[in-house]
Amino acid sequence: MKKIALLFVATLFSVASFAQTKWNVDNYHSFLNFSVKHLGISFVDGRFDKYTGTFEGNPEDLTKGTFKFSVDMNSVNTSIEMRDNHLKTNDFFGVEKFPTMTFESKSIKKVGKDQYKLEGNLTIRDITKPVTFNLTYGGLLKDDGQGNTKLGFQASTTINRFDFGVAYDPSGQAIAKDVKINVNLEFNQMK
Repeated sequence: MKKIALLFVATLFSVASFAQTKWNVDNYHSFLNFSVKHLGISFVDGRFDKYTGTFEGNPEDLTKGTFKFSVDMNSVNTSIEMRDNHLKTNDFFGVEKFPTMTFESKSIKKVGKDQYKLEGNLTIRDITKPVTFNLTYGGLLKDDGQGNTKLGFQASTTINRFDFGVAYDPSGQAIAKDVKINVNLEFNQMK
């Protein structure tokens, strides 16, 4: 009976150690990328280099977790300085007035093995709209070399930039209205 009680306590402790744990995004191993069709024949890819993000939840049941992200719009990077400077103007992001893009999750629904639908509110230019990401859970790993516990995800969605007031080229012929967002995320468990 004593062994069963000890096993029960150990199980509770291991589950409790991950219950609603806070995880911070690891910027060295995460990427926030976007892609938009150009002239109907090619794509322009870019990324945001500065952001913060958290996941608060239990890796054993992701459906009860929450994601929060804040992106510095001044960190847009398409590898062409002139284009990046134009993206920062009011034609696109208007970073002087709207320096931050945010995302806050509302629900996470399991749809298959390691596959989820992540629903939440995305805010660009102070316009908030619901979006749904296809979320893949990459797994959990104890990094013995550094002593960190890590959590990985990949997420993707497509948004209509006009919904967020990014209306340069209103015809959508030179710059498509749909923007694909692909996010690779690695989180460190807070100590």
